[in-house]
Amino acid sequence: MKKNLTKQSGFTLIELVIVIIVLGILAATAAPKFIDLQSDARISSLQGVKAALEGASTLTYSKAAIAGLEKSATAVSVSIGNGVTVDAIFGYPEAEASNIAKVIELSSGDWTISGADPTLIYPSGGVSTCNASYTEGTSIARPTIIVNETGC
Repeated sequence: MKKNLTKQSGFTLIELVIVIIVLGILAATAAPKFIDLQSDARISSLQGVKAALEGASTLTYSKAAIAGLEKSATAVSVSIGNGVTVDAIFGYPEAEASNIAKVIELSSGDWTISGADPTLIYPSGGVSTCNASYTEGTSIARPTIIVNETGC
């Protein structure tokens, strides 16, 4: 008699189940990394706002120094170009919402700027504790700009 020499190839049911289980475990460990992307995006955009505030305050100080107004302890009007003037104390922008809105151009639909010393900037429709805060400079210190990641 002749023996049947054909071999069957393919995966057994147990092998397929093991592969599915391993893929499920990998997906369960990777999913939290991707779910938290929205929070990371908010924090990154606030870091960008912080950088914009730092640049704007430095430029305002430079304009005030050129005009000889960098030592004024009271609010003085400083022209920052294109017919825009801001109130500055010790050469840095005064921490008031309307003043900060002049030095950094943010979309009013995307960002909310509120308060005075500190002025808070946070994503519109977001939690106000997830913000960048701007506190006025003093005669010996630059303005303090902090990103608060709470609630992002």
